[in-house]
Amino acid sequence: MAIEFKQRTLSNGLTIVAEIDPSAVTSAAGFFVRTGARDESTNVMGVSHFLEHMMFKGTTDISAEQLNQAFDQIGAKNNAYTSHEVTCFYASTLPEHLPRAIELLARMMRPALRQSDFDTEKGVILEEIAMYKDNPFWVLYEAVMERHYSSHPMGHRVLGTAESITALTSGQMRAYFDDRYSANNTTVSLAGRVDFDRACDQIDQLCQSWKPTTRSTRQPPAKQAIERLALTDAKVSRGYLLGMSPGPAVDDERRYAASLLTQVLGAADNSRLHWALVESGIAEDAQAGFDAHDGIGDYFIFASGEPSRLEEIEKVIRGEIDNLAASLTQDDLDRLRNRILTGATVGGERPSDRMQRLGRLWSSLGKYSSLETELDRIAKVTLDEMRSVAAAFPLTPTTLGTLVPA
Repeated sequence: MAIEFKQRTLSNGLTIVAEIDPSAVTSAAGFFVRTGARDESTNVMGVSHFLEHMMFKGTTDISAEQLNQAFDQIGAKNNAYTSHEVTCFYASTLPEHLPRAIELLARMMRPALRQSDFDTEKGVILEEIAMYKDNPFWVLYEAVMERHYSSHPMGHRVLGTAESITALTSGQMRAYFDDRYSANNTTVSLAGRVDFDRACDQIDQLCQSWKPTTRSTRQPPAKQAIERLALTDAKVSRGYLLGMSPGPAVDDERRYAASLLTQVLGAADNSRLHWALVESGIAEDAQAGFDAHDGIGDYFIFASGEPSRLEEIEKVIRGEIDNLAASLTQDDLDRLRNRILTGATVGGERPSDRMQRLGRLWSSLGKYSSLETELDRIAKVTLDEMRSVAAAFPLTPTTLGTLVPA
């Protein structure tokens, strides 16, 4: 039986979407809140991620331990994450336990936000920030993002900074929660073996008291200037280089070609950068990627190696970028397309993957596109499309950062 899409919007604006597969052996549910680092003011940077942690601290009538045990009792695989644009709380279970998983997720979405928990968790967040400072990639990535997006909140750090988290108050968090965690800013995504009508009725009962708020409009960043930054750190022994440039937005059809283009340039193996830098022994790591966001996208290119060879590494990268469009072949396209189609199809067999894709898609675009439609669009990308997107959105970094030993 084919997978069926269903959608319902409750009277308070909360939207429920589902891809129902009666033949599936598992079920998955996720609450996707359309909020993240780009929706924060700079003085509360990191509040979305901090709030994600606080959701697991329990409600006024469920302790953190009881919540943990309840998910464990039904064998659920549950977790959460925060990005620049969405915060998600999810669980995967056997179908007979889905109603209980939905209940637990819905109840934890209205946390107690106790001051004692806030004070304790602030220390955990500060430790997490300190831990990431020991990761050269993240140190450089965050610095380049800040410079690339300048004063726009897309440049915010998801974890925040030690300064912003230290200064954050529980009152500021509560105000942010009341504004962003509203009914009409939340999407519930379901997938697998699901009784949709029953699930909707249950969610309506659990969430009927949730209030709607005015959904804020996200402004796209202004055009970025060409910038370079150089960082040093006594703790590192290698040299690191990371560049970013603008790419197509999440609602731009050219995003499919852009994704394939970066795979040709910098996939983990068998890519232009891999053969030119890693296999040749010039660099230890070289990769490229593409992320599509609301209103804008971005390419990134990363490489690491001997500090004294960073200039040579950059020269090779620029040469590969300059030659990329002209060197594209049908074999490049066919090989990558088959790899992507295989990966997406395998993921599509898992309700948890379908739930994630559906929740993020609806949160970003507010409309449905089946996995099969997406795969068909990828399959139809042409060499001309890839060359066209390379001309419209050059991969040559507009912001380039380096990190070397002090």
